[in-house]
Amino acid sequence: MHIYNTLTRRKEPFTPLVAGKVSMYVCGMTVYDYCHLGHARVMVAFDVITRYLRERGYDVNYVRNITDIDDKILKRADENGESITALTERMIAAMHEDEARLFVLPPTHEPRATGHIDDIVAMIETLIEKGFAYAADNGDVYYRVRKFANYGKLNNRQLDDMRSGARVDVDVHKEDPLDFVLWKAAKPGEAHWSSPWGNGRPGWHIECSAMSTCCLGDTFDIHGGGPDLTFPHHENEIAQSEAATGKTYVNTWMHAGAVRVNKEKMSKSLGNFFTIRDVLAEHDPEVVRFLLVASHYRSPINYSVDSLTEARKSLTRLYTALEGVDTDAIASSKASPYRERFTQVMDDDFNTPEALAVMFELAREVNRAKQEQPDEAARLGGELKQLGAILGLLQQAPQIFLKGTQQQGMPLSESEIEAKIAQRIEAKANKDFAQADAIRDELSALGIILKDSREGTSWVLEAT
Repeated sequence: MHIYNTLTRRKEPFTPLVAGKVSMYVCGMTVYDYCHLGHARVMVAFDVITRYLRERGYDVNYVRNITDIDDKILKRADENGESITALTERMIAAMHEDEARLFVLPPTHEPRATGHIDDIVAMIETLIEKGFAYAADNGDVYYRVRKFANYGKLNNRQLDDMRSGARVDVDVHKEDPLDFVLWKAAKPGEAHWSSPWGNGRPGWHIECSAMSTCCLGDTFDIHGGGPDLTFPHHENEIAQSEAATGKTYVNTWMHAGAVRVNKEKMSKSLGNFFTIRDVLAEHDPEVVRFLLVASHYRSPINYSVDSLTEARKSLTRLYTALEGVDTDAIASSKASPYRERFTQVMDDDFNTPEALAVMFELAREVNRAKQEQPDEAARLGGELKQLGAILGLLQQAPQIFLKGTQQQGMPLSESEIEAKIAQRIEAKANKDFAQADAIRDELSALGIILKDSREGTSWVLEAT
């Protein structure tokens, strides 16, 4: 297995620290608002990675944190007139709902920043003792960036090229404009915790350093996150953690690609900002997941009505192959050519587009075998469903997906469609074929396709 390492900018053979076990930390959400499409990208990408590592036999300890205290949370709670706890609990519950609808499995551990204040304080004390941090006279504690010799290695940046400005806080209490905050002194009325430097709360970057090392140790296998976190967040994590422990922090750094909306950066100012629940209110969750899986995890994704339409058509092809096939009848062999090719491409930095290409080939074989070799169709269909499960796909009953019962805006209710089918059957029994054809055409115009067989008439929604 080879994984692209952001730190070295190349694919590298993956060898975990402990044979058969994988330790992985992914930066999670700051829970002041509903999760958006960018969050969905990271959720789904590392869900697929976790599923595949487990499929390959690894015991994966997947840790994804929750940031439940920071400036945005304080500001939003104040705007809403609610407590910080009420806001964060409400947003965490909503996040879990969004994950479940996207078929994202929960992480092994989900630590919260407020549950690790003692660990954060202890790490800051260590950094001060080693000369990598200092307490300012305003109650804040800062990290000495220039003290850490390798600062900038993740992003290939040189300290002398960095300038104070939009991405660097200018603060008269800092020794250097590049220094960043580890502990913030509390303002009157703010939530706070006690510390050797007075009442305050942790800075964002130190939270992840403390939580990851507490959960996974001083060095662990994989650290992941969104594309916007490489600098300064992950760069600062490296500086903090390696200065505190004297050890390599992470062996492999992984970053998911960005989400663009109609080929533009997603932002509230452009009016193209979508929360997960905005999207799932109008589109089938599995179609949205397919769109996210269909691109390589490091590639950008373009979210648009057209891309969702194509995703639905593609997923419909896979479910159509499984329709009418008893996929539980015969267990598939793990040594099949399709599974071997699937494994080969997924071992190459989790290449999901190529993995889906293998699944579409397998779907064609299922369709060929349906008429003449039902046992072979069942075996191949079972394998298709098993491969789909590794990507978090194809776990619904085909008839449920194909009928589009999760799709919003159904042209007719199921009972109305079944009533139309009954009218058509009666018309055919009365040899009123013109009326039967008219009913079929009426339904077809609404995107409802009838399928006649010896077992009767079934229907699906057209993939448009």
